[in-house]
Amino acid sequence: MATADVLQFMHGKSVVLLLVVCLFSQAQATITVDQLVQFIGSAIQRKQDDRQVATYLLKIRLSNKLDDATIEELQSKGAGPKTVAALKNLRDATASLAPAAAQAPVSEPKPIPPPSEAVQKKALADAKEYALNYEKNLPNFLCTQVTRRFVDPTGKGSWNSIDVINENLSYFDHHENYKVLLVNNKPVDTKHEKLSGAVSSGEFGSIMKSIFAPETGTEFEWEAWHTLRGQRMQGYSYRVAQDRSNYHITVREQSKDIVIAYHGVIEVDDQNHFVHRITLIGDGIPPDYPVQDLKITLDYDYENIGDSAYLLPLRFELNSRDERMWVKNDVDYHLYRKFGTESTIKFETPEPVPEDKVKETPVKPVKKQD
Repeated sequence: MATADVLQFMHGKSVVLLLVVCLFSQAQATITVDQLVQFIGSAIQRKQDDRQVATYLLKIRLSNKLDDATIEELQSKGAGPKTVAALKNLRDATASLAPAAAQAPVSEPKPIPPPSEAVQKKALADAKEYALNYEKNLPNFLCTQVTRRFVDPTGKGSWNSIDVINENLSYFDHHENYKVLLVNNKPVDTKHEKLSGAVSSGEFGSIMKSIFAPETGTEFEWEAWHTLRGQRMQGYSYRVAQDRSNYHITVREQSKDIVIAYHGVIEVDDQNHFVHRITLIGDGIPPDYPVQDLKITLDYDYENIGDSAYLLPLRFELNSRDERMWVKNDVDYHLYRKFGTESTIKFETPEPVPEDKVKETPVKPVKKQD
């Protein structure tokens, strides 16, 4: 009989409430006040019939004391008069019982502490060795570089596409060479350095090497933990002074060239201390210079060339502002292959690198130990 009553009472209702009511359907089931409050709250939320809820309350026993404050709280949330009367009966029946034990506060996970000074020092030393030898350890290869250029006249993120440039990029004897193939999917006969608008080069290792070069005198500090492409990263902020910098901003149309100071963050994996991301923000750009608010982000990921895997550029994003509007270049790298195999590749414009490949995910904190 009890089972049939439960099925009728719960027809069309949630599984959560069904489980609670099944618990109560046993004759003189013993539950805690917390379980009672959960049941009444669910019944109120689902607008259960007041008489039926009160009927089920007659079938239970409480293991600890029910006080007036709890009844008043449930009444304020919408418990009906019959339910409140049944709760008062339970209050009287539990007057001699001990009150419910205070619940221990839920322990909040604490942030992961930074590595020790010794670990940070070793990570930066390993990253320096990696960066200074990065280019010389790369094999000769080819890849496809796709640059998608945008402008925003509002400065509010309303990006308008300008063009898509497809280039064949060859890396041979530790030098990068670019061959423009298509602009907006149409063949063109122009050189990389003749392209108008914002363009970039030297992403494979020049920026990384400059940051770690001894003559640059870069200052590093611990920044934060990061999670990038499923790997835990150590983040270090850095700063390069203008008189030690070799980072150029060139405006060819106006024959202007300056060397700027810059700062940013490098992210190295927690195991090998290889560089997986670099951000760079320009500092001290003269206010009358045509390029302002320069920021770049360069991501590296593993790619196969032949039978070996190398950390190679995945995506390069350049943001800046000129006198009229904001400018953004999204540069993707695809189809890495051994040098000399381009004749076997049918060239098509690849899809952009998925956002989840370059989006950082929250760092999982350490749970407090009781």
